[in-house]
Amino acid sequence: MSSRPVPLIPPRLRAILVRVPFLVPIVRFVRKSASKDSHLLIALVVVSLLIGVLGVQISTRWFSPSLLILVTLVAGLQLRLRSLMTLLVAVAASVTYLGITYGARQVGPGFLLTMAFTVVLAGLMSRTRGTLGVQGLRGDAMLLELRDRLKRQSELPSLPKAWGGKVVLKQAGGSSFGGDFVVSMREGTRVELAVVDVSGKGVDAGTRALLLSGTFGGLLGSVSDFLGACNAYLRRQREGEGFVTAVHLSLDLATGAYEITSAGHPPVVKFDSGTGTWRVSTAKGVVLGVVPDLACEPDRGTLRKGDALMLYTDGLIEQPGRDIDAGLDRLLGEAERLLPGGFSKSARQLVNSMSSGHNDDCALVLIWRP
Repeated sequence: MSSRPVPLIPPRLRAILVRVPFLVPIVRFVRKSASKDSHLLIALVVVSLLIGVLGVQISTRWFSPSLLILVTLVAGLQLRLRSLMTLLVAVAASVTYLGITYGARQVGPGFLLTMAFTVVLAGLMSRTRGTLGVQGLRGDAMLLELRDRLKRQSELPSLPKAWGGKVVLKQAGGSSFGGDFVVSMREGTRVELAVVDVSGKGVDAGTRALLLSGTFGGLLGSVSDFLGACNAYLRRQREGEGFVTAVHLSLDLATGAYEITSAGHPPVVKFDSGTGTWRVSTAKGVVLGVVPDLACEPDRGTLRKGDALMLYTDGLIEQPGRDIDAGLDRLLGEAERLLPGGFSKSARQLVNSMSSGHNDDCALVLIWRP
């Protein structure tokens, strides 16, 4: 036995709607467009028409015209732009019906102005999400997932008990995305990490940082010349996307031997527990993506018990109107004051102290031998 399809608009409701002459064409359009439009569009159209009809037939206290604002906002989040335009016809019909019946008492200038603003906002949301090819809150969920992946990638790998490590990231304006990021990996006793600074700050630099973090993370540990491979990759990209600086650390956990290479990045500093002072690394090189042959001068040494290495971005030492050397001196002074109380506990305090008074992305990595 074949069952009859359930009508999208119940017969009783249809009988009420057709009593209003100018709603008849809309009801017919909704019925004909059932095969083309989503079920949500049909439901929102019916709800919009119900608000207008029941507001007149029963009471506007229970079916207030302001409910149409909520319907329009939901449509802006969930519907495509073409479907939204269809819904707005039903919303306009309900508003017109209520206005003819009650006049300015229920549909006054304030309500119409608010409704017009809501329609524009819903149209912008629908158009933006339609361009991205996502509807509803899927686009926000994708960004949250990308943010979480970037944070997980910035975490240091597990280290033996004889070692300690700390990563602190602070983005400009309190944003979840920024131009500074960290990539790291561990294979046996070998640990490699890179601190990267993309030109710009905050969300503007966050999109490039998301792209480069995946690329640089894949190159780390896979090639012998990490910065050279990153430079070759950036040279193949389109020009005019800004510069990128990076510093690379390769550390042997068994012996404490390390090698530092830098590409236009602020110098790494080493804490010598024997003298209780900080020494500036001599590693230097050209900014990534500028010259075809990246000639870097590495700095090699050994971390003994009590020693530490500090890698950071220019957001900690650069301030408007202040020389970069003065910023480096201030960073070392704050490090001498805070870090003796414990590297892990004082790292966040050091970043907050150095970044106060200016708005820039900051990244700090500490590796030490207790």
